[in-house]
Amino acid sequence: MTRAHAKPCIKADDLRARVHFCAETGQIWLHEHRMLLVHAEAQSSLRKELIDTLGMNRARGLLLRMGYASGMRDAELVRTRMPELSETDAFMTGPQLHSLEGIVGVIPIRVEVDRDAGKFDCEFRWINSWEGHSHRRHFGTHHEPVCWTQIGYACGYSSAFMGRRILFKEVECAGMGDDCCRIVGKPIEEWEDADEHMRYFAPDPIADQLIDLQTQVVQLRSTIAEKENLPADMIGNSPGFRHALDLLKQAAGGQITVLLLGETGVGKELFARALHEMSNRRDKPLVAINCAAIPHDLVESELFGVEKGAYTGAQVSRPGRFERADGGTLFLDEIGDLPLTAQSKLLRVLQEGEVERLGDDKVRKINVRLVAATNAGLAQLVKEGRFRADLYYRLNAFQIDIPALRERHDDISPLARHFLEKYAAINGKKLLGFTDKAKKALVGYAWPGNIRELQNTIERGVILAPHGGRIEIEHLFLSRNHDEVQELGLDSEGKLDINGPNAGRALCEAVCDGAMTLDEVEAMLLEAAMDKARGNLSSAARLLGLTRPQLAYRLKRLQEEATSRDAATSAPPGG
Repeated sequence: MTRAHAKPCIKADDLRARVHFCAETGQIWLHEHRMLLVHAEAQSSLRKELIDTLGMNRARGLLLRMGYASGMRDAELVRTRMPELSETDAFMTGPQLHSLEGIVGVIPIRVEVDRDAGKFDCEFRWINSWEGHSHRRHFGTHHEPVCWTQIGYACGYSSAFMGRRILFKEVECAGMGDDCCRIVGKPIEEWEDADEHMRYFAPDPIADQLIDLQTQVVQLRSTIAEKENLPADMIGNSPGFRHALDLLKQAAGGQITVLLLGETGVGKELFARALHEMSNRRDKPLVAINCAAIPHDLVESELFGVEKGAYTGAQVSRPGRFERADGGTLFLDEIGDLPLTAQSKLLRVLQEGEVERLGDDKVRKINVRLVAATNAGLAQLVKEGRFRADLYYRLNAFQIDIPALRERHDDISPLARHFLEKYAAINGKKLLGFTDKAKKALVGYAWPGNIRELQNTIERGVILAPHGGRIEIEHLFLSRNHDEVQELGLDSEGKLDINGPNAGRALCEAVCDGAMTLDEVEAMLLEAAMDKARGNLSSAARLLGLTRPQLAYRLKRLQEEATSRDAATSAPPGG
């Protein structure tokens, strides 16, 4: 029996060298097994369609069985390597293949494998599970593990390797909101609830499918009936966002003052508009004012109104924002920037329900619901004497914290798709979506500017992306740090090139050894950039970190040098 608490020593280069790409026949081989490269997004769409069509349980069984069959086929490859590897290293070929095939990153925690004694006790951590992230993107955070294809693979591979039924269970899952996935595998007789899990591996007739579909139709109708009346840009299923939205719904039916807290760009005004639309004041005005954008000496006249002649320049009488919002809702954004004099008058308006215009002694009754917002800590401003404590307690009757976008990881993708559709329509562009690397970059970015920054980034991407194409990383982030994760390419023999990161050094050596000239390297770079940019000079210049005139000059110089060489070659001897 062997036991491992760290990654066993496996010859990864040997396994990668068994992968061959044949451009002439259009085939990919892993040893003698034909492999396929499949778009993760296409696989994700197929998975979603299976769930939508068959229902969650039936789709789970089908995907488990697909993974099981794939695991058994990979176990066949192990038999060709058994003479050269220890038992543990041979078994670990399966998890390594799972990683090499792009399914999931596998980190062993515990590996106890003894086929002669029938002993099997393994635990692994999965990172970057495509299936877990796909499920969350399409269906939100699930209440139970969802990496069905992958867990089926682990069961099929281990069962074929051991020659007995092995059951893996997923005890942590990215689809449930966990940071990563964790699986534990043992023989089925060591699991008390094995029957509950093994039933999914049995072939399932689809005779009752119509009944399931009928149930789904009822559920969809119920969902549509309960759909919230929200602004178009308010999209999200993350727990923090849903909690804030639930609080908003509870406050909407009453008249209580609401205080919205959150960083700049999280969508506080969208929440205020949603509150107004869900309230019984929806047919009356919603008036918004940014307190930070108004000079201090004009704040009181803007809020409470002014009578003609109240001060120099007051040529006419005009109502303030409170009067204009009468019967409706007044949204005061960045309320922490209100001067103290305006704070005292605001408190009186809230207490008495009446306003006095500047320069007037007439009292006007108003019926306004106040929604305030700030990205500053009002409690701290109170301690510093910059905000009235009595006004703070009045405003803080019902507080809603709106989470930052970096805390709404699951909402980034649907928000990005929404903004893509929105700005593609505005700009009259037809785009196919984002590339896989662009999606990864969007989800991995911290978004200090929150939804406002995401919105601006997608708008820029839509403008820069070619018509009919996809938005790439370069269209979204004009300057970024490239990932240091090793990506395997092809060498001249059709094998995966495990020395990919050293390609730059090899190029330098080729120049220093005289195999290539610096001009030839520059010409290759310029040509590659122009090809990637589809002949667009400005785009190619951005790819190379040059200005458009700089790139044009270099291209012109190379063309003139090529013309000179051609002329010299064609000139007669002694001419």
